[in-house]
Amino acid sequence: MRYVIAIAEEQSFTRAAERCFVVQSSLSHQIKALEHELGVKLFARTSRRVELTAAGEAFLAGARASLDAAERAVSDAAAATGHIRGSLTIGVIPTVTAIDIPAALHEFRQLYPAVRVRLREGRSDEFIADIADGTMDVAVLGLPDASVVHEVAISVLARERLVAVLSAQHRMAARRRLRLYDIGGEIFVDFPEGTPGRIPSDLAFAAAGIQREVMFEAMNVKVMLDLVRKGLAVTLLSPAVIPEDPAIVPIPVSKGPTRTEYLAWSKFNPSPATRAFLQLIDDGSRT
Repeated sequence: MRYVIAIAEEQSFTRAAERCFVVQSSLSHQIKALEHELGVKLFARTSRRVELTAAGEAFLAGARASLDAAERAVSDAAAATGHIRGSLTIGVIPTVTAIDIPAALHEFRQLYPAVRVRLREGRSDEFIADIADGTMDVAVLGLPDASVVHEVAISVLARERLVAVLSAQHRMAARRRLRLYDIGGEIFVDFPEGTPGRIPSDLAFAAAGIQREVMFEAMNVKVMLDLVRKGLAVTLLSPAVIPEDPAIVPIPVSKGPTRTEYLAWSKFNPSPATRAFLQLIDDGSRT
């Protein structure tokens, strides 16, 4: 099953053999033997191309589930004797503020060196889907208040009100506080439309009956702040991700958008490594 997964992902018998640390002839022989036993072709292949057949696609899903179950069984057995092992896939959004992720990973690795940790950066909505389908264990999410999330357990890490970020040369840079109305006519840089990072601001302006122009979209906070520094746009961000910089000015916004940061994990039987990471975060929040 490992060979089938490797070939499907690498789309090459040669690369799959290298990945599995076997000679290609042995890998090919094992695949032919498996196909003979199953009575179906798993791969359509030429000298230049390898693709899964319909039967191969069906077999691949089961093979992945079987290997995941086998790895989980090993992890559970080890956990029963007090040894945490296995893998832990963690997702983090670019604007994490409630947890010091590097510090948490450093502590986790010291406590559980046998766990293989994978860290991925991305979007909250993608992480929710990944946790629900079992390809991610835990994630730090930023979502609008009152968000409803299904199939995923969540706990609140922090709530905060976003602030406006303006160029130091902006005509309103000296203001101590702004209203949404004050900046409604400005050109904005924001996260892509429909993403959880963007939704709180869109909801706040819609509730105030104000239309705004988002000319620039970016997932990278540094890019957003660079546009603000150049006077090309204003933005709304968490105060914790705004560096001290004389070229930009963060200003509180009355009735501005609010954002909630969550820790999310699967409701269905989280792995021992996942439970250990959740406990570490919970312990850290109480210190």
